[in-house]
Amino acid sequence: MGDTLRPGEQTLAFDPGARADASVCFIGHIRSPWGPDTETPKNIGKARATGQDARIELADGFGDGLLGLKVGQPLIVTYWMHLGRRDLIVQAPRHADGPCGTFALRSPRRPNPMAMSTVLITSLDQGAGVIGIDAIDAFDRTPVVDIKPWLGTVDLPPNR
Repeated sequence: MGDTLRPGEQTLAFDPGARADASVCFIGHIRSPWGPDTETPKNIGKARATGQDARIELADGFGDGLLGLKVGQPLIVTYWMHLGRRDLIVQAPRHADGPCGTFALRSPRRPNPMAMSTVLITSLDQGAGVIGIDAIDAFDRTPVVDIKPWLGTVDLPPNR
């Protein structure tokens, strides 16, 4: 699927995209300063450190789904990393001592290129279907799959 493998990496013998079991309706797109030709932050923490804001622009018809959200509220945004490689099952990240299984990593290279980040709402325009967010580590125009409120009573692991 294009990229050169690092030592220790393994690919699947099939294309996971060819085994689609369901369809996904993208509800909008992320707007960010990042792109394939820019130095994109490797995670949401590093994206926040840049001071770059971003936004989510919902597709027509989805703006009413923002009713009840408020500026300052945390959200969980799931998005489809459409440019990510899908066939790596063992990866050799530069930050690890050795190869790791894809499911042990937050890499964009995965069978289903889903990502999620917890962000803060910085502005909200329900009529236009636009949510300003504090940061994101996704390329401009990355498709958004879903948005959910982050709830401390639900989203914290037990005993944390």
